[in-house]
Amino acid sequence: MHRSTTFALLALAALPLAARDFSGQAAFDYTKKAVSFGPRSGGSAALVKTRAWIKQELSTRGCQLIPDSFIAQSPDASVPMENIICKFPGKSGKAIAITGHFDTKKMANFVGANDGGSSTGFLLELAAVLQGQPRIDDVYIVFFDGEEAFHDWSDTDSVYGSRHLAKKWSADGTNARLKALINIDMIGQKDLHVVYEMGSAATVRNMVWNTAQAMGYTAAFSRSGGSAVADDHMPFINEGVKALDLIDFDSQSTFWHTPQDTMDKLSPESFEIVGRVIVRVIGDLEQQK
Repeated sequence: MHRSTTFALLALAALPLAARDFSGQAAFDYTKKAVSFGPRSGGSAALVKTRAWIKQELSTRGCQLIPDSFIAQSPDASVPMENIICKFPGKSGKAIAITGHFDTKKMANFVGANDGGSSTGFLLELAAVLQGQPRIDDVYIVFFDGEEAFHDWSDTDSVYGSRHLAKKWSADGTNARLKALINIDMIGQKDLHVVYEMGSAATVRNMVWNTAQAMGYTAAFSRSGGSAVADDHMPFINEGVKALDLIDFDSQSTFWHTPQDTMDKLSPESFEIVGRVIVRVIGDLEQQK
């Protein structure tokens, strides 16, 4: 090979990858793979396999994988858990976090296509979209372990992973650097209607809804019928972070936490709507000082 050709190839390899749109079909396919592991409750062998698969996928995305193992005290026993943190570094000293959970409710025959599956698939596709792009702010993609209660949802039996990380990030200063944290949960179902979640930070909620409506997604992001939802964003709200929960709790109410939460209830279009909004919002947040 000619020397000048070698230098040209090296120069091309150093360039950022061309940005691409968020693919709803790719997110749907990742979700299908997650569901193939079966029920993925906290501490289960299936969840261990799911975690290993997520890490393997992220290892190809050029992000920094940050370990975050801990012991959760469930009502029954101590359960080893591990959040998966993927960091795309920026230069500003500020940060943005996009989060979701990858576990499922401990129930017989519950594979959680939407509840646990859709957030997993969404975040993996988001990592693929962000791969190789220069960043202004640090962008964290976080897969929370232990969102689901082992028995009945309570302050102590739920959101184990986000409660752990919210405290950890307050202690190490990460929370103070966050411009926003946006949590993704149950966004894959057909006929998407994201809840106008009233427990979230109003500034971030308005930014996302304004962006969605400007992009023509008003039907999926209505401002009517707002309600508060307990989810993985709340431990960060409690630590003073501007956090938002994106969740469609109404459209899937007929199959929530039932064995009917399966892939046939989901639509690539719903993933794509939320994904394209979030990619736009990340860029807009990075322009903020």
